[in-house]
Amino acid sequence: MPISLSQTLERIRSYGRDESSSETSSSPIGKQESILRPVMPELDTVRGLAILLVLFYHGFYWQTDLTLYSPFERLFILAMWAGRLGVNLFFVLSGFLITGLLLESRSRQDYYKRFYIRRALRILPAYGLVVLVLALTRYASLKFLIMSAAYLANLTPLFGIAIGYSVLWSLAVEEHFYFLWPAAVRNLSTRWLLGIGLTIVALSPVSRLLTFYLGRQNGYVSFQLYDYTWNSADGLACGVILCILLYEFTPSRRLLFRISCTLLLISAAIWALGAPFGIVTRQRPLGAALQVVPWQFAFTALLGLFLLAGTGRYAAMVRLRPLRFFGEISYGLYLVHLLIFDSYDWFVRRYGWQPIHAGGRFGALTFRFLCAGIAATVVAYFSRRYFEEPFLRLKNRMT
Repeated sequence: MPISLSQTLERIRSYGRDESSSETSSSPIGKQESILRPVMPELDTVRGLAILLVLFYHGFYWQTDLTLYSPFERLFILAMWAGRLGVNLFFVLSGFLITGLLLESRSRQDYYKRFYIRRALRILPAYGLVVLVLALTRYASLKFLIMSAAYLANLTPLFGIAIGYSVLWSLAVEEHFYFLWPAAVRNLSTRWLLGIGLTIVALSPVSRLLTFYLGRQNGYVSFQLYDYTWNSADGLACGVILCILLYEFTPSRRLLFRISCTLLLISAAIWALGAPFGIVTRQRPLGAALQVVPWQFAFTALLGLFLLAGTGRYAAMVRLRPLRFFGEISYGLYLVHLLIFDSYDWFVRRYGWQPIHAGGRFGALTFRFLCAGIAATVVAYFSRRYFEEPFLRLKNRMT
């Protein structure tokens, strides 16, 4: 007889209780500190990893002509392609954190007010400033900026409007999540929420595949078609599922470790089996549908392992100060880094400046990454400390 979802969940709950009673603090994954806590500093490390992945992607791979570089240099630049998946790591992390915040507060009378005021204070000031800068510098079209102001940057291709500043697409996806998910958490049981998360994970590859075939009618499938919210929601859903698993079913540390390792194995298997059939490129059906799936499973596993390590004897290994620093400034750094890379390129073109001669093209590319990357980090730091922080301090006063 088939096992229902509710029966499966009950087995997970009872299995977690049984194993928890047998664990000791002497085990490497033994119970030492609650996995879910108001402050989880190891997740700042994850956020730091995510923003550095994006930074290396745009610093080396983005719009780089590989034919101009030696085979070894091309290999390094191609490896930086994986940095674009930092956005998917952000999605998984956001789904996890936002769901946790909502579950903790869903019995409050000011549930909606509190959530949206706190999100607005976190997101809108820096976002609005960047959109204003893009408008003043005429970096992007007015139509794109108007839609971006309404958090529709990822949907502009539907209206024949080019995405003028590419980093804004993922912020639009997250904002759509913020619009819809609080109502779901408020009004539905956790089992329904878990079912929605699993359904999104199952259907998103189908949605991407349909998008691929519709886009191919034009002869070329633009990667921007996969930026639509319905094609990007499974990363958020993976974080949702992990949060509900920990919040509602409280699996043992040993079980969470096993689940995380299993997800890593599944991720590796999907990638290895799919490589010969085109999973490495989104210009083929399998890659269009499944390319991000193993990575999102791996990122979900990474979150689980970091939470385990962060509450055990290896906490120091996942609370690295440099990565936490980048995690703390990640929002501002994500917003400005591409603008600063492009400003560097404009300066070089405008004045014909050749910063590196002895290192050749790769030396110039590396020098560009260092100069623009450091500049973006400085801007993000001052933005966080002197512009964003005053708004963040209003959270407790206004909610």
